[in-house]
Amino acid sequence: MSDDLQQYQVMRILIVEDSERLSCLIADVLKRDGHACDIAATLEHAEHALDVADYDAVLLDLGLPDGDGVTWLKARRRLGLDSPVLMLTARGALDDRIIGLDAGADDYLVKPAAMDEISARLRALLRRPGRRMNPVLQVNGLQLDTTSRQATFNNEPLELTRREANFLELLMRGAGSVVLRQKIETALYDFDDEISPNAIDAIASRLRRRLKAHGAGDCIHTLRGLGYLLEDAPRKQGTLP
Repeated sequence: MSDDLQQYQVMRILIVEDSERLSCLIADVLKRDGHACDIAATLEHAEHALDVADYDAVLLDLGLPDGDGVTWLKARRRLGLDSPVLMLTARGALDDRIIGLDAGADDYLVKPAAMDEISARLRALLRRPGRRMNPVLQVNGLQLDTTSRQATFNNEPLELTRREANFLELLMRGAGSVVLRQKIETALYDFDDEISPNAIDAIASRLRRRLKAHGAGDCIHTLRGLGYLLEDAPRKQGTLP
């Protein structure tokens, strides 16, 4: 895989689009890539979503039932919205693109657009200065290539599900610190997912078993009521149980 290919990271994306068919198609593609997606069919719904969750990116249509996306984006930027925004709209004239970018959009894509291009544009937004994240993570003998989603321990492959790999990525990026349970749930699931009370615990348990089977030991710790911690150094006596 060439060096100029995208780096991967777990993202939560808000899709503001009133076409149910299009929004579901986009969400399916992004979920296939491992991201959590929420759909807002109106600007009012988008406001509610932004009030209760943090998003790594926003995909924004302009012609929405309760207002214009350009005006809304200007207002949200003034209120402090700093998530990258990709405008996806049928308005393809040069003046429309300039207006959209000047309103605070980070990128502009004209409908109809290929689903893979939408996904690639969103990935590109996360590669911009200040948002770059290391595509290959390593903590002791544990390594995760976040582009291929391939994990290894001491160079031995680990067979992980998509959610297990995403969970591991979150822990590795925060190695040595507690990754809060709420942050994990927000990154791995969207509003429409039914999350059982022990869903995160089950993922953690399966991941522990896979690591132990490869000789990694007990490197993932549960801090009840808080979240999880991945050791960033060999354990010392008297530290976490």
